This record gives sequence, C-alpha cells and structure tokens, in this order.
Amino acid sequence: MAEQQRILVVEDDRNLAAGLEDAFAGEGFLTDVCHNGSDALERIVENEFDLIVLDVMLPGMSGMEVCQGARKAGVETPVLFLTVKGSPQDRIDGMMSGADDYLTKPFQLEELLLRARAILRRWEWRGNETQSVSNIVFGGNEVDVLRYEATSWDGRRHSLTEKEIEILKVLADQEGNVISRDDLLETVWGDEVFPSTRTVDNFILRLRKRFEPNPQSPVHFHSVRGVGYRLTFTPQPNEDA
Repeated sequence: MAEQQRILVVEDDRNLAAGLEDAFAGEGFLTDVCHNGSDALERIVENEFDLIVLDVMLPGMSGMEVCQGARKAGVETPVLFLTVKGSPQDRIDGMMSGADDYLTKPFQLEELLLRARAILRRWEWRGNETQSVSNIVFGGNEVDVLRYEATSWDGRRHSLTEKEIEILKVLADQEGNVISRDDLLETVWGDEVFPSTRTVDNFILRLRKRFEPNPQSPVHFHSVRGVGYRLTFTPQPNEDA
C-alpha cells in the first residue's frame, strides 16, 4: 500500500481550516493544521510534508514570510498559496517568494484539490526523474540542480527555488537556442494558472541578478524581443537586453 501523503494547512480562519482538513482527509491525505505563521514555520522546518497549503494573510508572520523563511532553511516542500489578493503583481510576488502555485479566495474546493494533486504529481515525477546532469556550469557560476544550491561568479552562495532550477534546466538543455516565454510557462508551470508571460520575465531578471556580473548588460541570459530567452554558457553580448 502506498504511503499516505502529508499536507500542512496554514489558515487563520478556523472554519475554513477545518473544512480544508476534512476535504483533504476525504481524499486520503494525512492533514495537519495550524493557524499562525510562526507556528507554521516551526512545523515546516521540523517536519516533513508533501505539500503546504498556506494562507498569505496570517497574524504576525505573513504567509510570504513563512515561505521565504522555509526556503532559507533549505525546505523544498511545494507551497500552494491561498489569498484574497489576486492582482498580477500579487501573484508574481507570491511566486518570487518561493511558492509553487497561487489560488485566489474565494475558490472552488474542486479546483484546490485539482491543483494540489497537480503539484504532487509533478513533484513525484521530478523525484523519479533520472537526472542526466547534476550541475550546470557557466561563466564562473555553478548550479547544483539536485541540491537547489548555487555558487555565483563572485563567490556568493544561493538557495534556489524549484521554479528557478526548472527554468535553468530548460534553458541549459537547449543551450544557445531561443525558448519562448509560452514554452517556458508550459514546461515549468504546466497546468497551473498564472497572469501572463510577465511571470517568466521576472524570474529571468532574478536569475540575472544572481549570475550575471552586470545584470543590466547580461552576457548569459539573453532576451530575444517578442519571443523569449536563451542561455549561452560562453559570454556573448545581448543585443535585445
């Protein structure tokens, strides 16, 4: 019999939290619940979960601060944000803090369950995937794709999010070729719902800040106006940057 997957629900609305706990339990998940950010971060760091369903607006420590704290502590568990804030910038901020998906309140319970299962399937696939390349090296940067860690050209060490690693893998697999924004969204985010290809642009800006000597004049992460991006291991001028 397959081991039950464990989900942590972090929601300060106790009625909603109880409803989510019942819904996940009804789908066969082991479900833990807590109601504030500090307790959530402690549980996340000290326990192993398969998925964290995390409200953004929590008393004390916000959901984004919890997610950022977990990522800094080396926790890679996928995070699904729940929030009443649904603007494109709010969604982008959520993803940049290390979340894997973002669902706006009010939501249909069926959609939440579908998104949760999609995230878990993707992580299971990734865990079973045979990694042909464990390191990506370019321009004095070295990325450990298995450990979600990197050392940049200037000696700084970085903890990377799942999305950052997946984008790097896609670009590195097609080194020198242009990958469209739509293809990056489809490959990295799959069936998740996001506002626009601006999400990709923000992640590329973040990678440039980590790995380019001069992010304003990138020589590795190249933009091709109106199309997408390409990665070159050897430094090259970027005409469309």
